[in-house]
Amino acid sequence: MQGFFQEYLSVYRPLISKLNELLGKFELSYSLWQVIWYVKKNGQSSLVDISNYYNVEKPTITRAVKRLEEKLILKVIPGKDKREKVVQLTELGEDLYQTIRQKITELEYSVMSGIPKEEQNAAFQVLPKFRKNILKEGRKDE
Repeated sequence: MQGFFQEYLSVYRPLISKLNELLGKFELSYSLWQVIWYVKKNGQSSLVDISNYYNVEKPTITRAVKRLEEKLILKVIPGKDKREKVVQLTELGEDLYQTIRQKITELEYSVMSGIPKEEQNAAFQVLPKFRKNILKEGRKDE
């Protein structure tokens, strides 16, 4: 299916812009939201786990976590050893997650309007498979 990636990217950029606009009202960005979302989904999380999931360098996650700590959204808790940094959502972080999740759900419904449920479900099922294949492909080169 030639041109698929171009079509995907033509959707990705405007979506990230919309998300940043929405998150800006909470003084957050999409990159900060990704950390909040990961910790909400996985509970107490190490910075290494978060950076591995998003396939980004640990210093990138460290900076995001520091900003979220300053905003009292995340707190650092003791890890297995002193070198491991583990974070969890604060009560404020939990409340903020729920508020933003509701706004993002509204955006999702808006973006999906007019698209039949079968097509929505197909997209929802295939996107994680793309991610898995992309990550698998990246490991072959190492």
